[in-house]
Amino acid sequence: MDKVFHGFTELFAQLGLPNDAHSIRHFIQTHSPLNSSIRIEDAQFWNTAQASLLKEELLGDSDWAEVIDRLNVALRGAIVSAK
Repeated sequence: MDKVFHGFTELFAQLGLPNDAHSIRHFIQTHSPLNSSIRIEDAQFWNTAQASLLKEELLGDSDWAEVIDRLNVALRGAIVSAK
């Protein structure tokens, strides 16, 4: 079974956020660095639906988990491409 690769643009669209490269970079810059003790889905900047989506996709190890992990790394202060 082939695993689907999702990028930041698709993830941000799923989250109902602006998903162009500039908006993604701005979001990451605005919300970084995320404290290492806070799980990505528990961050204060998500609404309830966004937090639920992140949590469900990570727990289910879905096709979205990899890009959510990349976003998690980016929010911790690492530089990650918006692609």
